[in-house]
Amino acid sequence: MFVIGIISDTHGGLPRGVYKAFKDCDHIIHAGDIGAPSVLYDLEMIAPVTAVLGNCDYDEFGPEVRGYATKVFDGVRALVIHRPKDMRAALAGQGLGALAAGDPLPRIAIHGHTHKPKKEYVGAVLTLCPGSPNYPRESASSVMVLTLDAGKIVSADIIEL
Repeated sequence: MFVIGIISDTHGGLPRGVYKAFKDCDHIIHAGDIGAPSVLYDLEMIAPVTAVLGNCDYDEFGPEVRGYATKVFDGVRALVIHRPKDMRAALAGQGLGALAAGDPLPRIAIHGHTHKPKKEYVGAVLTLCPGSPNYPRESASSVMVLTLDAGKIVSADIIEL
């Protein structure tokens, strides 16, 4: 099993519940609007982090944090991008350079921006939004925990903090 914590829209801080929710994670994904470099440093104390810039972020996070990320976790290809409209465009092959012509589609696409947790399939791609641990909209504060096993998606759970 490979466990990934998914978070977005922290806007500068991590509530205590995040540490408990992610304590067994092998990796953490931050889907943008990080807010402060200290957020990534704190998450790195739990597990390695893949992060993308949100619409409220700037270049202070260094060159490894860009507008999107693609990565393979335990045999499952993932796309991470902050805005859902940019995610849909990338999945449709219409932009941002996130997916080049001929690239395989990801099995999982992760976004933030809405501050509302959501999981749904768009075609064969499982799309995930963890909500926000600090500034939720129309829901409780939340993150997600994704469990993979040898190339299969086992679960994607919304964790209310």
